[in-house]
This record gives sequence, structure tokens and C-alpha cells, in this order.
Amino acid sequence: MNTADLGLPVDVPSTALFTDHYELTMLQAALKAGTAGRRSVFEVFTRRLPEGRRYGVVAGTGRVLDAVENFRFDEGLLAFLRERRVVDEETLSWLASYRFSGDVWGYPEGEVYFPGSPIMRVEGSFAECVLLETVILSILNHDSAIAAAASRMSSAAGDRPLIEMGARRTHELAAVAASRAAYVGGFASTSDLAAGFRYNIPTVGTAAHAFTLLHDSERDAFRAQVESLGRGTTLLVDTYDVTEAVRTAVDLAGPELGAVRIDSGDLLLVAHRVRQQLDELGATNTKIIVTSDLDEYAIASLAAAPVDAYGVGTQLVTGSGHPTCSMVYKLVARAESADPGAPLVPVAKKSMGGKTSLGGRKWAARRLDEEGVAEAEVVGTGPVPDELVDRQLLVQLIKGGEVLAREPLDAVRDRHAAARAGLPLSATQLSRGEPVLPTEYVQGGSGS
Repeated sequence: MNTADLGLPVDVPSTALFTDHYELTMLQAALKAGTAGRRSVFEVFTRRLPEGRRYGVVAGTGRVLDAVENFRFDEGLLAFLRERRVVDEETLSWLASYRFSGDVWGYPEGEVYFPGSPIMRVEGSFAECVLLETVILSILNHDSAIAAAASRMSSAAGDRPLIEMGARRTHELAAVAASRAAYVGGFASTSDLAAGFRYNIPTVGTAAHAFTLLHDSERDAFRAQVESLGRGTTLLVDTYDVTEAVRTAVDLAGPELGAVRIDSGDLLLVAHRVRQQLDELGATNTKIIVTSDLDEYAIASLAAAPVDAYGVGTQLVTGSGHPTCSMVYKLVARAESADPGAPLVPVAKKSMGGKTSLGGRKWAARRLDEEGVAEAEVVGTGPVPDELVDRQLLVQLIKGGEVLAREPLDAVRDRHAAARAGLPLSATQLSRGEPVLPTEYVQGGSGS
């Protein structure tokens, strides 16, 4: 389904300059050399997961599709390139009519991945594919890092909902992308209205400490909030004295009080005390929401606490210590000439220091054990073994420049939950360890 069918805005500014200078200088040189039209295959992958992570999460695919569609050089952008003498007139003329006309395959958004997984494959002429490197990597590296952190947090939270609250801890536009990625990873809502507007993510929020401090007393502040927002509102109870605040909150709102939020102190201890106090006051259905620099470890430590929901900010939007996935975009196969029928030749960088790549156009499949649980990520070139044909992971996202695979964000979120559930139980352990699935390589032909 196209996001336009969901009633959402889909227009974004041109992404043509979301790239590195050398992408254009390579293009100019390739045009002069006569190699720019050679059929090429680029792949996005990572050589390793962030330390301690058991799996990665593919996120940002929908944003990549938007970015490719909007990769256009208008007169203003061409004038900038001309003024700066980034490329020559022949190259500017070529850029003026740029439209990606190739094919893109990839892991469906929300799927999990492992070292070496061909997360996205971009096919077309060298010229049209090389220009997309930076924008694709910037989206996938950021969004997948946030989604992986969100997935770990949602796993630790179990059935308790998570609220994304990180907009004030990152760039204003990154905050919107982070909220989207968090929703993919299992968060239930966001405080960021821009994310709600752009992606139809549920938004929530009531009041901060400033609202309490504005009034002459905490009682006055609570009364104003209840009278305006109703008894089902959430009252922030740690501005002064938590015990007194809870007593005042129930006195004003009664047992219909929706929730109280705790934003400081020993959350485990305070949550138990507040739950006991609420029950004694007859507010047995009032929920407890905790915030305050939570990460997956803090959330896991509160599993036995009487907490009903978590609000997470800084640690989420910074990837909980891993703000990027170290994905790369590498040429893995190219034709020997610009002839459309020329066969593909596998190519790969040979390097010291762990940066060696595996050449060839790749497929990927996930092998399951007898119980239906994933046991290996199989990546190969050439023919796909018969027993893995039905387990292939890549789907076509763009064909001949036309987007095929837009889908509602809820479908992506559900896919991630199913993909994570199909991994071995150790995938959700927060202790440091190796990837939960090994990556096995099967080498054949170029896959042309």
C-alpha cells in the first residue's frame, strides 16, 4: 500500500545533495572513461554487529524508497554544483535528467539481519547506482541502530508498552526518523507530534515539572490539569514529595485517576511504594509510568516492579550506545562492458584489517531447525539450494525505477515481532554475546 493511501504526506525535499562530493567526481570520470554505463551491483551489508548485540534490525527501508524517488537535480542544485565547480558541464547535463531506473532488492523492513547479510542490493548502471550510496547508508545506518535498541528495550519490557520520548535529545529531523524506527522496534507511541503527523504513530503526553512549578501549589497544578484533561490524565508526582503528591492526586481525581509518572529517584523502590499507596487509597486501576534515562538494562531491572509503562528518550535515540550499524555499500559485481547483455563479473576489495568483501551478486536465506526455529543465515552466489528456495529473504523493492514495496508501518512493526520470535531464545538475552545465528557462505557463480 502506498502511504498516500493512508492519508499521510509523502513529499520530501530533493535528496540529490544528501551525498558525498566524490560520488559526483567518480561519475564524471566514469562518463569520460566510457564505463559509467556498465551494469553494476552494489550491496549494503555490515561485517559485524555492534559489540554485544545478538541480531540487527532492518529499518528505514520505506525512507530509502522515498529518498530514491526524490533524488532529482533541479536548477538550483545544478547551479550550486556549477558555481562550486564540483563537476563539468557534461556531467551536469547528465545529472539534469537523472532518474533511477534500476532495480532494488532487500530484506523487508522489520526483518532481522546478521554479519554479511545482503541487507539491500542496488542494480543498474554504475552511474545511477553510485550516486545513491551516501543517502542509502545514512538512512539505514541511523534507523537500523535505533530499531535495534528499541527491539532490545521492547523485549526487556515484555507486555508493558514503551513511549518514545527522545526528540529533545537529538537533531530535530533525526528525532522524527528515530520515532519511526522505534515504532518498528516495538515502541507503542511517541511524544513527537511531527512523527505522529508524518507516520501516523500514536502520540501521547500530559505535563512536565514546569507545569507544577508554574502554579502556587502542587494541588493547584493537579487541579488545573484534571479539570482540563479529565480524571484519566497522567499526573507527574516527583516534583516535590512523591508520597504527598500521590495523596493529592487521588484526592483530586479519585480512583479514576489514569496514571502517575515517576521521573527520578530509585525507580524500583519508589514504584513499589507508590503502588502500595495507590491501592490503599482505592486507586487500584491507576497505572504507574516511569521515565528517567532508561535503557534496556534499566527496563529489565524493573521487570518485577509494579510498573505499567516506560518512557525512554536519550538512550533510545542514541542507539543505546551504538548510534550506527557500520553498514557499507560495496560494488560486488559489474559487467565487462556497457553492452546490456554483458555478463556480470564478481569484484571485491582486498584489504588488510578485516575490510575484505565477498564478491558476486548474492542471495540470502534463513535455515530453520526441526522445531521451526532459525539456526543459520545462509548467504550465497549462484543457484539457491533447493531446500532454501522457499526461505529466501530478499524481496524486490524497486523494479525499473518504480517503487513496488511501500507498506503501512504497522505491517513492518508486526513483521519485526514475528522475525524476532523466530530466533533462538538467547537472542533476547541482554548479556554480551556473539550473533545468535552464524552466517554461512555458499559460493557459486556471479548470480548474473
